[in-house]
Amino acid sequence: MIGNRAGLDARWRSFARDPFLVTGGGVTLGLFLVALLAPWLAPWDVDHVDVRRQLEGPSTNHWFGTDESGRDLCTLVLFGARTALLVGSLSVLVSLSVGVAVGGIAGFRGGRVDELFMRLTDVVLAFPGILLAILIIFVTQAPSLWSVVLALSVTGWAGYARILRAEVLALRQRDFVEAAFALGLPPVRIFTVHLLPNTFGPMMVQATFGVAGAILAEASLSFLGLGPQDVPSWGALLDQGATYFLLTPHLAIFPGIAIMVTVLGINLLGDGLRDALDPRLRHGAPTRRATRT
Repeated sequence: MIGNRAGLDARWRSFARDPFLVTGGGVTLGLFLVALLAPWLAPWDVDHVDVRRQLEGPSTNHWFGTDESGRDLCTLVLFGARTALLVGSLSVLVSLSVGVAVGGIAGFRGGRVDELFMRLTDVVLAFPGILLAILIIFVTQAPSLWSVVLALSVTGWAGYARILRAEVLALRQRDFVEAAFALGLPPVRIFTVHLLPNTFGPMMVQATFGVAGAILAEASLSFLGLGPQDVPSWGALLDQGATYFLLTPHLAIFPGIAIMVTVLGINLLGDGLRDALDPRLRHGAPTRRATRT
C-alpha cells in the first residue's frame, strides 16, 4: 500500500514538472471556467445591441470594441467559448463512442469482421473531413450546433477506430488476456474488463487532440457561414472581422487570439498527456526532448 502510494506521488510530481502538461492543463481549465461562468464574466448581456456604437474600437465601456450590430465583442468572445467547448466535447464524445465500438469489435473479432470494418474506416478516412462536413450541413439546410456536431462526428470516429483496433490487437497477445480466454470468461467481460481499460491512455490523448481539431473545424465552418446561427461563434466573428479588417481590425484580432490560445493550449495538454501516459516516452524523455529541440 505504501509502495503504491509512493509510486502515485512520484507520478504526480513528474506530471507537475512537465511544462506542456501544466501549460496546456491551465489553458484548458481556463476555457472550462470561462465557458461555465460566461454569464457572470461578460460585461454586457449577450443580446444587448447599441446601434449607436457599431464597429467601435476597444474602450472602457467595451473592452474589445463592438461588432457591426453594436454588440459587445468581449461578451461575444466569452460566450463563443461555450460554443467552441460544447461542439468540441460533444463531437469527440460521439466520435469516440462510435470509434470504440467499431475498432473494438474489429480488433477483438478479427477475420472478415475486421476486414469489413477496416475497409469502411479506410473509405471514411479517404474523404477530407471538413469537405464532408460542409456537404452534410449543405444537404441538411439547417446550420445549427447539432448539425455541426453531427457533421464533425461522421468522419471523426474513424481515427479512434484505427487506434483502438491496433491497441486491442496488441493486447490480445498479452499473457493476462490469454489467461482470461483460457479460463473461459465471457468475451464481453474480457473486452470491457481486461482490454478496454488498458487502451485508456492512447484514446485519451487522441480525444484531447480531437477536441482541438473539432474547435478549429467549427470555427472554419462558422467562418464560411455554415456554423451555428443562434449562438455566438468565434468563426462567425472572424468572418465579420475579415469584412471590416481595414476599418476595425479588433473584430478579427480578439476572436483569432481566442482560437489560437485555445487550440494551442489543448494541443499542449495532449502532448503532455502523451509523454506522461506512455512509459516508453516517459523513461526516454530526456533523449526525446533533446531531439525535439
